[in-house]
Amino acid sequence: MKTYRHIFFDLDHTIWDFDKNAEETLHELYGTYKLHELGLSSADIFIETYTRNNHQLWADYHLGKITKDTLRETRFRKTFIDLGVHPDRMPLAFEDDYVKLCPTKTNLFPHAHETLAYLQAKYVLHLISNGFKESTEYKVTNTNIIRYFDQVIISEVVGVNKPDKAIFEYALKASGAAKNESLMIGDSIEADVRGALAFGMDAIYFNPLNVEKPEDVPAQITHLKELTLML
Repeated sequence: MKTYRHIFFDLDHTIWDFDKNAEETLHELYGTYKLHELGLSSADIFIETYTRNNHQLWADYHLGKITKDTLRETRFRKTFIDLGVHPDRMPLAFEDDYVKLCPTKTNLFPHAHETLAYLQAKYVLHLISNGFKESTEYKVTNTNIIRYFDQVIISEVVGVNKPDKAIFEYALKASGAAKNESLMIGDSIEADVRGALAFGMDAIYFNPLNVEKPEDVPAQITHLKELTLML
């Protein structure tokens, strides 16, 4: 492995366990909103449907196909419709309550603090997130991972999303880093890995579900702690 000085991390699905935190939030909201009265007999089915829709919408958002507002307006509306709930019966404040509650959850992937502390002693660490400003800032503060990062770069603030080369260029300028001394680590093949590689930066794919790795992805890890053995 070549020598690096700067390591850039993605946040959601890489350090902050988005799906686990969303699941906790939706279990709570299922009860609060008494969704069983709408014919939704299982919180798990609701969460499974939402997760599928949300992942697809975020993929579209990464690529600039939809806006933040469209993502937020669509993900629960489509979930309720997919599960047979008439639009007139959908709880209007559900999205707002989800957005308020979910970022307060603190589940990180295993060994996140341990791994980040180890890496911070050897490298300058930064975040590049396609998340939204308010929730991203709350997540990194509430989980106390903010202490590990020199720069927290948020696509909504910059005005472009990963995989756009412009956000990687912005990140290097903000951090004072050079491409050949920088490494990107993230869960999204398109946004994090291929985005960084196209820009000319090395990348490692975070693949906790251990799905088949595409041939054009040069390196992967399935647990964060593997980084302490690699770097």
